[in-house]
Amino acid sequence: MTAEERVGWADEMRVGLLGTVRRVWAPRGVKVRQVVQMRREWQYLNLAVDVRAGRLWWCWTDTMRGAELAGAVGGWQQETDLEAVVWDGAPGHRSAEVAALGFSLVIQPAYAPELNPAERVFEELRRAVEGRCYPTLAAKVAAITAELEQLEADPARVRRLVGWAWIRDALDRLPAAQQRAA
Repeated sequence: MTAEERVGWADEMRVGLLGTVRRVWAPRGVKVRQVVQMRREWQYLNLAVDVRAGRLWWCWTDTMRGAELAGAVGGWQQETDLEAVVWDGAPGHRSAEVAALGFSLVIQPAYAPELNPAERVFEELRRAVEGRCYPTLAAKVAAITAELEQLEADPARVRRLVGWAWIRDALDRLPAAQQRAA
């Protein structure tokens, strides 16, 4: 990898109708009641974040199997200028189908989501959409997509969320393209 390459930190977020109770403010002595859905229905948001430019790329899949992830990564490869993806070591990320794309994949250490800026975007998405009941999974996916579109329209906000100094410094210290070729 070189300093000029566009690198995306990627991960997936499982989105479903199995509800989550969120903390909310209420006056002292008032009991807060939240409705929680109990339907086991999921989709996966596959998200890549460019920490330098504050750009987002995403797509929805039904599973985390290698063939579906290969379609997502292949789409990023064809439609964007991403040249490498930093991912955790989930089995789908290391699948033969994804490796066959020839895309530069950097595997992060196991059990270290705090190293992945995409997780910070997921926190923002959960803050915006969790704690509500949605009539269908498609309605929840639409709410998340609307939040993603708002984030995508504000690259400065994305950079504030994910542009951690240690990542920017590490990217700046990568060798230049001509030094690597020599």
